[in-house]
Amino acid sequence: MSEHIVHPRVYITIFLVLIVGTGLTVLAAFQDFPGPLNVIVAMTIAVVKATFVVLYFMHVRYSSRLIWLVIFAALFSPSF
Repeated sequence: MSEHIVHPRVYITIFLVLIVGTGLTVLAAFQDFPGPLNVIVAMTIAVVKATFVVLYFMHVRYSSRLIWLVIFAALFSPSF
């Protein structure tokens, strides 16, 4: 199993994206959007941030197709 070497610039960029996402979360928390839009905005920001964490910090981006299948199955399998 060969390890993928990730340049530190990638981690810094993802860190900055997550910081911006956190700032957007704080800004969205102080806004009163009409109807159910509050939840939609908050969940969209959270899903984008979680996607970056899973793809880069958990190294799924550089993993085999089997790992992608496991992630996909965990996200989209019916829960009872």
